[in-house]
Amino acid sequence: MKNWLSLIITLPTANATERMRAWRALKSCGAAVLRDGVYLLPDEPTCREALEAVERDILTSNGSAHLLPVCDPRGARFIELFDRAEDYAKLRDEIEACQAQLTPDNALASTKQVRKLRKAFAQLAGIDFFPGAARQQVDIALQSLETAISQALSKDEPSSHDQPIPRLERRDHRGRVWATRKRPWVDRLASAWLIRRFIDPTATILWLDAPADCPAEALGFDFDGATFSHVGKRVTFETLQASFELDEPGLGRIAALVHYLDVGGPQPSEAPGIEKVLAGLRETIPNDDQLLTAACAIFDGLLAAFEQEEQPHE
Repeated sequence: MKNWLSLIITLPTANATERMRAWRALKSCGAAVLRDGVYLLPDEPTCREALEAVERDILTSNGSAHLLPVCDPRGARFIELFDRAEDYAKLRDEIEACQAQLTPDNALASTKQVRKLRKAFAQLAGIDFFPGAARQQVDIALQSLETAISQALSKDEPSSHDQPIPRLERRDHRGRVWATRKRPWVDRLASAWLIRRFIDPTATILWLDAPADCPAEALGFDFDGATFSHVGKRVTFETLQASFELDEPGLGRIAALVHYLDVGGPQPSEAPGIEKVLAGLRETIPNDDQLLTAACAIFDGLLAAFEQEEQPHE
């Protein structure tokens, strides 16, 4: 790495608010400190944009700022300034502490914590310009925690398999018994809603104590060996959607929401609120049929809102 960007700034001593604002902006973009008022980043487009934004803010605050290119013939001299190993170590300690305290009773509450940890990891990875083993180790630790939470939250959580998804006709799947594991969480609740809303309006939903209890004539979903479950990167909701070619307006956004709440990934803006509502329903409604009825109202409302947002405005 030979090309760098240096931002040299000066702000009036009395302007503590602007000094703190500039410091936070520089810290969030991962700038290294060469000395007081002198900051360094790799010469990359995102880094340039970040430093230019700080430069503009300082100039509008009656300070001075100079963004200068720096060429280092020695190449690697500044790289050690961007070592994130200590930050990754702190994050890994938090992950391990969360996993050590994990029980079936607090698994639902732990989902909120793991989202925060995943967000913190993404922010750290975003300013890790020279990644090494530490980043990979924390990512693996996070995945392990997410898997442990899923297992604690829901016994017999399905594994994913790569296989073709056959295209099916809705008319051939009407008036059936659909079976899944009891005490449903997001993917099973959303899948049961999808079945009744778009595939089999008169479906009977059977709640199983264990996957082995699934009757031979029932259509199982969201467990290993079920007719419909996780396939590749798809959760069960997405597998059902693909199997029956459901592309109604708004469903794609619900699929993204279910995917995130079940296995992670990009976070839809609605996710924290929906997760909190569904968690509250699950905690306060012990009967699975009643829980599904309440959850269906949530998904109906989401679909209506998403459909309205996707309609073209005249």
